[in-house]
Amino acid sequence: MFYKTALKNFLKKPLKKFRKFILGDIERKIELIQLSLGRIELRQISNLEVNNLHDVEFKVFSNAGEDGIIQFLIQRIFIKNKIFIEFGVENYTESNTRFLLKNNNWSGLIIDGSIDNIEYIRRDSIYWQYNLKAEHAFITAENINSIIQKNGISGEIGLLSIDIDGNDFWVWKAIECIYPCIVICEYNSLFGPKAKVTIPYNPNFQRTKAHYSNLYFGASLAALEMLGKEKGYSLIGSNSIGSNGFFIRNDLLGYVRPLKPLTAEEAYVKSQFRQSRDRKGNLTFLSHEEGLKLIADMPVLDLERNRIFRISEIIGRTEDTRRYNHE
Repeated sequence: MFYKTALKNFLKKPLKKFRKFILGDIERKIELIQLSLGRIELRQISNLEVNNLHDVEFKVFSNAGEDGIIQFLIQRIFIKNKIFIEFGVENYTESNTRFLLKNNNWSGLIIDGSIDNIEYIRRDSIYWQYNLKAEHAFITAENINSIIQKNGISGEIGLLSIDIDGNDFWVWKAIECIYPCIVICEYNSLFGPKAKVTIPYNPNFQRTKAHYSNLYFGASLAALEMLGKEKGYSLIGSNSIGSNGFFIRNDLLGYVRPLKPLTAEEAYVKSQFRQSRDRKGNLTFLSHEEGLKLIADMPVLDLERNRIFRISEIIGRTEDTRRYNHE
């Protein structure tokens, strides 16, 4: 018995290293396959003339079809400084810019509020193989410009991707130190296609703490369209799952024809994913309409009237969201 235990302990450490090596090798090979398939997909959309961003979607590392949309846009827009910034990347295995980094060799800055996520990224081989900076920070409207500038980025850049599940509107509004060619910003589909609303600004906002359902966050697509116009950007569409809006700087619109500026109502997609949770954090799989009822009493800022109302007062009484399921 003693010898069996000693032998088991003797072999345990080498076996652990061997398993780690094998798993790491498998992960690397899977990523190479993903990259290869992404490049095949890219060839399919290279010469397409499309009127809708949904036609060029494909997924390599993005959550949905953002990889394809980004590749389509950067093929058409002249981008001098091939630099990206992305917020809310978690451990960066699923993101809007990883394919851009690996396939197009862009450089970039990624920011996340979890130190564990940032340490994971810094241990990843991607961190030395590419010109990537990973910054640990809880992003607010007050600190975003200093975070970007301290990492040596200013002026015109290629792409900005905002997905922080909360103050997305307010953070984009606050950014003054960069002028991206392309902006991708998450919107909350539950807020509908018409209302120009956002959560009131709170620098300490956390989606999971603001409402147990995990459904109260962000801004409507119409609010982001309004902000984009103020900052010199046009909305040209959203992804087909109804989570991200895509904006082009107005001086570059000629490069993406026949795509044209859209209103929020034209670009809006009612999301079909069901991410609602109960008070214990378990998924409840509520429909769009059921989820909206759940957060009906939560406050939103109506940007047109500059007043705070309950969600039901702004959206529930004026819109039948079923009319706007753009498929």
